[in-house]
Amino acid sequence: MPECQHQWKMTNIEFGFIVFEKCSHCADLRTYFSPDDTWDEYKEGDCTWSIVENAQTFRFDLQCTECNHLEKFNDLMGLLFCTGCLEDCEVELLRKKYEAEKTWLLVAFGFLPQSKTNPIPAYKLEILSDHFNQRRDTSRSRIIIVPFNLIKDISLCRGEFIHDVGMLSLEPPEERKPLF
Repeated sequence: MPECQHQWKMTNIEFGFIVFEKCSHCADLRTYFSPDDTWDEYKEGDCTWSIVENAQTFRFDLQCTECNHLEKFNDLMGLLFCTGCLEDCEVELLRKKYEAEKTWLLVAFGFLPQSKTNPIPAYKLEILSDHFNQRRDTSRSRIIIVPFNLIKDISLCRGEFIHDVGMLSLEPPEERKPLF
């Protein structure tokens, strides 16, 4: 029996915020997902964690409508639209390469610090790409999802987290601010 040709749909959708927090003691940066817009400061051992930025996003799992297979995306904090802000960034170089092929690039953003050394697996990036391409005329354009650890310095990135349908537009907003 041939394998299922999965037809993905989003399920377990959560809207919220990617929260970036930094320790004043060790200068570590970490992230988490929160359903609320929060700016609390707290201590954890020697560390004092303060929120330095947050961005609207959404999280989800994907489920096949044919075989009911559920692919969990607990390691996905959100999707980032590359705005081409850093000429030498690996993501920007890939974006330019794929743009010539009418392929639009999105970045799968994982949780810091874990995802720097343990990025979202390639098979999950393929599933995400399949999901978005199943809903478009791929003879006109395609979408590819890449891991965020290709971004060398996230503090300089001016990418846009996708948080609603309007964010899928290819028309950029008038002004972008850096994440930090």
